[in-house]
Amino acid sequence: MLKKIEPRELQGNIFELIGDKWMLVTAAKENEINTMTASWGGMGIMWNKPVASCVIRPVRYTYQFAEQANYFTLTFFPVKYRKALNLLGTKSGRDGDKIKESGLTPVKTDFGTFSFEEADTTLVCKKIYYQNIDPNNFIDKDLDKNYPNKDYHRMYFGEIVQAFIK
Repeated sequence: MLKKIEPRELQGNIFELIGDKWMLVTAAKENEINTMTASWGGMGIMWNKPVASCVIRPVRYTYQFAEQANYFTLTFFPVKYRKALNLLGTKSGRDGDKIKESGLTPVKTDFGTFSFEEADTTLVCKKIYYQNIDPNNFIDKDLDKNYPNKDYHRMYFGEIVQAFIK
């Protein structure tokens, strides 16, 4: 059972949460949801608000959902769900119901987006800003090696409007 907390009450190491535990970025459009596994993002204070950021490549199916949605969720899981997260990061929702195949249980939030029953942390984010990664702005030119196909991410900042922990 998830317990609602204030975003400023979140505990733990953000590097572990995003980089090691991985996360799902989930958005809804009309009556559909899509999610993808991510390990790039951040959290902090921007514009005097608690925010979380994530990045999505335009080629990803989740991108279409994130573009149309006003809200998205970032959900974090115990390590025992790594197999499900790997599946959700390697299969496309264009090709079938990968959420059902993963065995995870979607749960609708108050804001019309989705979390998952198995998550131990959920952040519901209101989309407030986006920016495309511009390779001309790489000071460290080696960063461009992350983009052999030149499919640069779009970064989304979301105000954390709800946070839940187990």
